[in-house]
Amino acid sequence: MNYPQVSHGNGRNGWTLVVFTDLDGTLLDGNTYSFDAADEALGELRARSIPMVLVSSKTRAEIEPLRLRLRNEHPFIVENGGAVIIPTEYFPFPISAAITSGPYLVLELGTPYAHLRLALRQVERELGVPLRGFGDMSVDEVARRTGLSSEEAALATQRDYDEPFVVEGPGVSEDSLAKAIAARGLRYTKGDRFSHLTGPHNKGRAVQHVIDCYSRLAGCDRDRLVSVAIGNSMNDLPMLEAVEHPILVQRADGSYEPGIEIPRLTRAPGPGPIGWNRAVLSLLHRS
Repeated sequence: MNYPQVSHGNGRNGWTLVVFTDLDGTLLDGNTYSFDAADEALGELRARSIPMVLVSSKTRAEIEPLRLRLRNEHPFIVENGGAVIIPTEYFPFPISAAITSGPYLVLELGTPYAHLRLALRQVERELGVPLRGFGDMSVDEVARRTGLSSEEAALATQRDYDEPFVVEGPGVSEDSLAKAIAARGLRYTKGDRFSHLTGPHNKGRAVQHVIDCYSRLAGCDRDRLVSVAIGNSMNDLPMLEAVEHPILVQRADGSYEPGIEIPRLTRAPGPGPIGWNRAVLSLLHRS
């Protein structure tokens, strides 16, 4: 592994390193959703006051309790880039186009969920194959398909910008599915468990908005910002492409996502939070 040489500050006015991370199959174990294997690296990030931005297909309702468990107070990105959510007054300047929602400023980038649901039905009819989205599933079915508890599955169904779905039955290729979705001005991407139907947003566009905010803050303090992102699957590709130092962890079977081949990519040894922990520790200890 050839990790980049980076420097970092240890306070809000001295940040020069920002870490963006996927959740399922990356920071969180793909089966248990535990981040215990990453505790050491998480502790070092907190000790050095290095912001960690969660970037996930999960909903705001899912990520909020997870942030409490992680003791994370930084911005986060939901539903594959559907929205950037920033704690109010986190940045000492206004966020253009953001709306206030509870304790957050929300920058909405995604397509409304009702539009996605309608498009999924249209694609289903066009291709002649059943497409079953979260909007078609009961909470119990979502829990069964994801391995989440009933309470967690209920949070996963509170969607605003992204429809996870499964193809039920043979006879349709990923290429034809992607083309039918693209013809409607929407995007198709593949996650760990589900396909996803979204608007033209993606994780990378959302990450770039956050990088711009941190760069503006760092620029005011004459520091240089270094961006790092960690992921494991194809829906992380736009995020990995948006940063200076992309890191890929192994999938549960020990392989790496074969579709991710980009400049400067570091492949971390170990699946999920094990690889994540090794990658972050190596990064920090070389800085």
